[in-house]
Amino acid sequence: MIQKSYTRWIFVLPAMIVVSALFIYPFLSSIFYSFTNKNLVMPVYTFVGLDNYRAVLADTNFWWAFLNSLKWTVLSLVGQVLMGFALAMALHRIRHLQWLYKILLIIPWAFPTIVIAFSWQWILNGVYGYLPNMIEKLGLMDIAPSFLSDSTWAFVSLVFINIWFGAPLIMVNVLSALQTVSVEQYEAARIDGANAWQVFRHITLPHIKVVIGLLVVLRTVWVFNNFDIIYLITGGGPANSTMTLPIYAYNMGWGTKLLGRSSAVTVLLFIFLLLICFIYFKVISRWEKEGE
Repeated sequence: MIQKSYTRWIFVLPAMIVVSALFIYPFLSSIFYSFTNKNLVMPVYTFVGLDNYRAVLADTNFWWAFLNSLKWTVLSLVGQVLMGFALAMALHRIRHLQWLYKILLIIPWAFPTIVIAFSWQWILNGVYGYLPNMIEKLGLMDIAPSFLSDSTWAFVSLVFINIWFGAPLIMVNVLSALQTVSVEQYEAARIDGANAWQVFRHITLPHIKVVIGLLVVLRTVWVFNNFDIIYLITGGGPANSTMTLPIYAYNMGWGTKLLGRSSAVTVLLFIFLLLICFIYFKVISRWEKEGE
């Protein structure tokens, strides 16, 4: 019995080491440094208590980045869920060449983020970009919008790109959930005279709402923490219009070298996402109890 217990730990140990190296150590070190005046230039640091948190919460740029992060997350998440759900419902009704449509629609999610970012940067560039030049040549506008240099258009463009990028993940998971619904339930509902809305509300939705809820949790954390797409396309500009909390923390840590203050931002971000996930899981657990 003792030998079997040791054997389990031997198999689990490599994964635990990797998790500790990639998550636990950075997480604990961020908490530790958030209470210090750690600077990437100076080798010596001291404890400053809650000074970093007070400085961050008093910074108007922090609240601007927080508001941008909220808008970025809500708009991206709503768009991804709606588009992914619509695509999944459409694919669920297709009987011929469904596999081909799946492959074509999953392409945005399959490409590396850096390829996506540079491709869209080329498409939307105001000087040589494909889309602005096409708009002007077709005569749709005298002057094409400055997709990446105008504050409003830059934010809208990034949200559109993120929806296009993330919707396939929602589509695949929702489609898998739809395919688990028994065909007999739909046939029985039609025999009983149920219309399309009643079928969706009483049969389809109860089967997939938990899956959608879990996807919303995962995508909320992912999108709120998103850094690469925004940084690679706009870098948080123009005029900080697309600066979110991850970019604010990055600029604080690697721009001004104030690692202690940057760590305080990441800890606040973690606490906020922890509260959001707690609310999400309370709702999902209620749905699961209703489905029992």
